[in-house]
Amino acid sequence: MFRPPANACDCHIHVFGPFARYPLDAARKYTPEEARLDDYLKLATALGLSRAVFVQPSVYGTDNACQRDAIRRLEENARGVAVIDDAITDAQLGKLNGCGFVGARLNLTRAASLDSLEALAARVKEYDWHVQLHLPGAWLPEIADRLLRLPTEIVIDHFGRVDARHGVEQAAFQALLGLLDSGRVWVKLSAPYRVDLDGAPWRKAAQLARALVKSNPQRLVWGTDWPHPDVPVVPEDPALLDALADWVPEDALRKRILVDNPAKLYRF
Repeated sequence: MFRPPANACDCHIHVFGPFARYPLDAARKYTPEEARLDDYLKLATALGLSRAVFVQPSVYGTDNACQRDAIRRLEENARGVAVIDDAITDAQLGKLNGCGFVGARLNLTRAASLDSLEALAARVKEYDWHVQLHLPGAWLPEIADRLLRLPTEIVIDHFGRVDARHGVEQAAFQALLGLLDSGRVWVKLSAPYRVDLDGAPWRKAAQLARALVKSNPQRLVWGTDWPHPDVPVVPEDPALLDALADWVPEDALRKRILVDNPAKLYRF
């Protein structure tokens, strides 16, 4: 297994539970198993990862308490990306900012509308947060210009959810490359199993990854997407790290993606 450099960051994880303390949202679209922070910390130690970004999952709605408390335990080795709505007060948003949250997420695979995008960006700009998007890759050509007009930086989850079967020439991936080249957008080299259903080592996703690295490695980060919620086949986490090593053979670029870029984006 590839051993990452010191201060390597897993930029996309979730924790779930204990459910007696952190109940799931009644309107959730799926029900995960409990995946507690202590379980993740054992994995992170085994993989050689020392920093983490906790991303609010859809099953908790706008109640960010579970991810917030995980950040508190890890202190300066953790940051968070919250989910908020227009009901949040300035005081509540300020509290999240003080708890280590540095971005707000829209999960557009669970909602059908981008109507709140500009309002969300306007709310979080005061704290210099970014807007993180989990969206269908087919949307990218149509909304690329709209994203670049936002007053915040943008982070795009999981290879932009571009279907890796259609290769690097497809319009969705070309739009993703254009966003990356703008210098205002970050892309997560995370969850290749969500864009390539063939299983490890995700050879179709590898083509996308290498094209992104060639285009602008200064704007890429990596994450496991642990505990891999709502997927039919759960991947082996060491294989995800080995995949990155295959996509990025140069030590200096690996360090940039695993250490330097996350430190800049998430303010470590």
